[in-house]
Amino acid sequence: MGIEDAVNKGKDLYEQNKDKLAEAVKSEQAEDISDKVLDGVADFAKKIAPGAADKIDEIRESADKSIGNE
Repeated sequence: MGIEDAVNKGKDLYEQNKDKLAEAVKSEQAEDISDKVLDGVADFAKKIAPGAADKIDEIRESADKSIGNE
């Protein structure tokens, strides 16, 4: 199997399961995990750029709205 075959197989699997994937991304578990990751990234960014804390929080909230169910 070549790389093109693997890519096509991946696309086929995605198409067959895209509803399940969308459900998983909007699940409570995804929300919990994404909150932990986003909090960690935001805290790290604030340590590097403390003067940009408000902008970092704004970006974190925007990203959070795209992942999970809250």
